[in-house]
Amino acid sequence: MAFAAALSYYFVLSLFPLLIFLSAVVGYLPIPGLFDHILGVLARVVPSDSMGLVRKIVSEIILSQHGGLLTFGIIFTIWSASSGFSGMIEALNVAYDVPETRPYWRTRLLAIVLTFLIGSLLIVALGVLVVGPQFGAWLAGKVHLGPVFVAVWPFVRWGISIVFTVLAVESLYFIAPNVRQKFLLTLPGALIAVAGWIGLSHLLGIYFRQFAHYNKTYGALGAAIALSVWFYWTSLVMLLGAEFNSELLQEVGEGRLPLKQPPPESVTPKRVTEADLAA
Repeated sequence: MAFAAALSYYFVLSLFPLLIFLSAVVGYLPIPGLFDHILGVLARVVPSDSMGLVRKIVSEIILSQHGGLLTFGIIFTIWSASSGFSGMIEALNVAYDVPETRPYWRTRLLAIVLTFLIGSLLIVALGVLVVGPQFGAWLAGKVHLGPVFVAVWPFVRWGISIVFTVLAVESLYFIAPNVRQKFLLTLPGALIAVAGWIGLSHLLGIYFRQFAHYNKTYGALGAAIALSVWFYWTSLVMLLGAEFNSELLQEVGEGRLPLKQPPPESVTPKRVTEADLAA
């Protein structure tokens, strides 16, 4: 739970630089209302009060947009997101019960690589949802797929999005921890994590709308607290999936072998006394 709280801090820290970067990039794309579509997709999983806070901050950033915004967004997003993945690497090592034997520069470089890899997979998952059902009709007209494809596309795009999300979590479980394992063995935990994340996001949305009144307790900070709570439970579900994979490794007899064994500790020989011999 302590690791989940730490990861939620990193996620909050990297969310707004990421939105700054997206708002700057989307401004160069000839697609009207694309950024609003992206925020609309996020609103399906992020609590409504928190999305109001996100929209407000992003709108203020866009109105005051300047030339260095894209550069600032890229640099700060990479640094803050890679810090989050560094924390995830440490947390997954604890979940898999393995020590960290890799040097700091290697784990930091690995965190940056994970930032781009996982980010790319999640962008594909998000992009399929952003294009909407109309994309199926457009694609069918271009490649002559017929009306059947148009009818099933709304369901296909959700399937593609879920597959890429599971693949992103599975890649995280496979690459991040300092453990030897097969890629396919990380799938059960990834399925548990993604299914739990979707279900938990839905339940948290109901809880925030019907029962939680953070605005009355925390005032203007209520939306930020709700966002942090959502990130906390997201992190916790991810770590629970890793715990399941760790136990699965033990059950199938794969063990938990670090990628690099730590050097043996030097042991000072103990002097044998007469009392030891008598014992």
